[in-house]
Amino acid sequence: MDIETLSNEHLAGQRLMIGFEGTELNDDLKSMIDRLKIGGIILFTYNIKSPGQLTELCTSVQHHAAAGGIPPLFIAIDQEGGRVARLKAPFTQFAGNPSMKSEDDAVQFAQITAAELSQVGVNMNMAPVLDVAPREIKSVMADRAFGHDPAWVTRLGLKIINHLQQNKIMAVAKHFPGIGRTTLDSHLDMPSLDAELSDLQSFDIIPFKASIDHDVCGIMLSHIMYPGIDAQWPASLSKTIAGELLREQMGYNGLTLTDDLDMGAIANHYDIQTVVRQVMAADIDIIMICHKGPNRELAFDQILKHITDSTELKAKCTRSVQRILNAKNQYLKI
Repeated sequence: MDIETLSNEHLAGQRLMIGFEGTELNDDLKSMIDRLKIGGIILFTYNIKSPGQLTELCTSVQHHAAAGGIPPLFIAIDQEGGRVARLKAPFTQFAGNPSMKSEDDAVQFAQITAAELSQVGVNMNMAPVLDVAPREIKSVMADRAFGHDPAWVTRLGLKIINHLQQNKIMAVAKHFPGIGRTTLDSHLDMPSLDAELSDLQSFDIIPFKASIDHDVCGIMLSHIMYPGIDAQWPASLSKTIAGELLREQMGYNGLTLTDDLDMGAIANHYDIQTVVRQVMAADIDIIMICHKGPNRELAFDQILKHITDSTELKAKCTRSVQRILNAKNQYLKI
């Protein structure tokens, strides 16, 4: 699909990845596709009953979008293995990243996961976790990270990225620029990591830099404050981190995503209007709102208002949607 053919409403909607309730293409989900023209959905355990049901859900969602002239949807899931695995039995169950002992373990996980996701119609995995969890602290990521050594995290992470993407599953590395040295869960409130950029570059950012060199499809921004880089905004709302550091200095031109904006780190501190403005200014492509509620419609309305009122933000939005379409062209054959 050519970006010149997309209306402002389509441009706004492509920026949204939303969650929903239910296990089928219900009226709420139809409305999100028809009215908001969403770019993607994210699935949770409560959306999944069986492989057959999930296949039907994914197929019907894509057919409904196509019938309305909307580009194919990203259908995303968090399937890391271990504690964060939305697909339960009969899908293959993995012990999780900390249990991986070799690159072969990572390859096996990625190949099996890619095959199972492809079979049911899921096309994006919010993995791998590239956070590095030091031994000497009680890291919030201790049970989700590959380990404490950036080189080891990089090796396993790259195997997963390469083998997911070789099998047509978009990989999303998270949580940039790294949350392994934090102890507060951003689902509850906003952590802060008081580290200078040079410190992050010598430790936390190493796996992300490698993932960029290996053409990772997406990178998710964390809901963490890094006052040594940006004293005002968390990474997921920061033009300094998402725009200047990730885009300009590190040269990343793939997809960027916020973490879930319903998490306490954001919801406890900002209204959705402020969030949307910051995301657009920071050149972050995809706004993720994982739960049913008014923020989905409010975010769409705000994006549409900004691109209607501001030539600069319209241009930024067009660049973001072009990156979204590039990924869809590559992986979804639009």
